[in-house]
Amino acid sequence: MTSRGRSPRAARWAAVAATAALALLGSLVAPPIAGAEARPTAGAAALTAADGATNPLAGRRWGVYKGNGDQSWAPYVKATGTEKALLGKIALRPKAKWFGAWIPSSDIGRTVDAYIANATGGDPEVLVQMTVFRMTPWEHEACRRLPTAAEQASYKQWVDRFAAAVGDAHVALVLQPDGPFAQCVPGRSLVPSRLIAYSARKFSALPNTAVYIDGGASDWPEDDPAAAVDFLVPAGIAHTRGFALNSTHYTSVGSDIAYGAAMVEELARRGIPGKHFVVDTAKNGKPFTWKQRRSSNFDNSPVCRSRTDTRCVTLGIPPTVDVTNARWGLSATNRASAGRLVDGFLWFGRPWLYMQADPFVKSRALQLVRTSPWH
Repeated sequence: MTSRGRSPRAARWAAVAATAALALLGSLVAPPIAGAEARPTAGAAALTAADGATNPLAGRRWGVYKGNGDQSWAPYVKATGTEKALLGKIALRPKAKWFGAWIPSSDIGRTVDAYIANATGGDPEVLVQMTVFRMTPWEHEACRRLPTAAEQASYKQWVDRFAAAVGDAHVALVLQPDGPFAQCVPGRSLVPSRLIAYSARKFSALPNTAVYIDGGASDWPEDDPAAAVDFLVPAGIAHTRGFALNSTHYTSVGSDIAYGAAMVEELARRGIPGKHFVVDTAKNGKPFTWKQRRSSNFDNSPVCRSRTDTRCVTLGIPPTVDVTNARWGLSATNRASAGRLVDGFLWFGRPWLYMQADPFVKSRALQLVRTSPWH
């Protein structure tokens, strides 16, 4: 299975790595700035899954990081009036900050410590959301070469230090967005998948961390749940709470729920039962598939011009564990599946950033809010 046609972000990450690292290290040590508390939307009481397991994301407040490590924060703080209110729909939402190789191993521990302290405000019961994007090489570069021995060792050291910093904090962790790229590595090697599995085991061993490995989206890989399970199994899905969908795509919530339910069934058929999943809803208010917008600039697909536009990028359902709310317009089948299998609608996608990577684009962010059906 080859990767779908899209522009790689690897070069973009390299270009901003030094700047991003400095921003993170310089701002994460600052105390939280006073502001509105952000909680999951209605219905945040603990949910009980069909297998009797309690949803690890429910029943507690979701923290909001308030500092320059989140590119939306400074523009929000500087804004006034209507613009501030609009940007607050992004800046004050619980989101999963991305952490990757642009933060060196020597700094990752204190960076994670500071992030958690800021997002929780010192309350150990608050849930923190994080995304680990540490694989090197990854995306299209991963289709051309495997990690060197030095890169593999560096990866494990970084993960070890990240996990040590998380400790007993309550964390929802999305692991390695763009997971389907594991299918295109040279010679179908399992080296990258085994590194992800290392992370899956390491993070899942923490007492209060729920790990969700990226499983693509309902339109990738090729609308085939079995193909997604093919790379999730060697990536260590057996050790985790489950998987994450739609980290970098724009597919509908309903299609991702149906796709995820089929993946859960396929995992059970292969002897890995009881898995759950989360869905990114940061950018699919007017959903579309990658085939409907084939473009070398897919990661920066056009924002909706108005609320009546379709197949364009705009904010989706706010972060919540209330996944069966009738307001979301899901079918009866999808609501039932969501109630059994979906731990939450989270924001680990970042459509307000250029190429979903960097920098923050204020004009894009404002339009994302203005055109959203949910805000």
